[in-house]
Amino acid sequence: MTSAPVPPTVRRIRPEDAARMRALRLEMLADSPLAFLETVAEAAARPHADFAARVATVSHGDQIAQFVAEADGRLVGHAGGIAAPDEPGLTLVYAVYVTPARRGTGLLAGLVDAVAAWSRACGRPELMMEVVVGNDRACRAYRKLGFTDTGVRVPHPRLPVLRELQMRRPA
Repeated sequence: MTSAPVPPTVRRIRPEDAARMRALRLEMLADSPLAFLETVAEAAARPHADFAARVATVSHGDQIAQFVAEADGRLVGHAGGIAAPDEPGLTLVYAVYVTPARRGTGLLAGLVDAVAAWSRACGRPELMMEVVVGNDRACRAYRKLGFTDTGVRVPHPRLPVLRELQMRRPA
């Protein structure tokens, strides 16, 4: 008889996660290319030292943070938060991803809750994210987590022919 898999642990990223974060980043970009600001080719071309430096930067502090979900020695989810430059009480949620095998398990909520707790601790009581218009699966998932569509639409940062909708919720 096999034992049940251990549920993922959600935590702030650590410098020693750099290699596993690089692997997850490449998975994220391959799985959901419109959701992120770089391509698989761009990320794959970056030296490991760049990933390591980025992970070290976001592993501490109150202006930018990344959280990961870890299960069985592998990173299976990610969400980041960054202080909004023009709105002091707001954290922008970015690079949210759950590996396909873990979708629908509640892991998304755990990742967003980790960003929210960090945001509140840093004195920012609100979260905002942007989702590609037409990504109904993501919009439904975020609505279940309390995000509401603000009605604001902005051009996609890489593909201006696409639009993104802004969603907000309390942290």
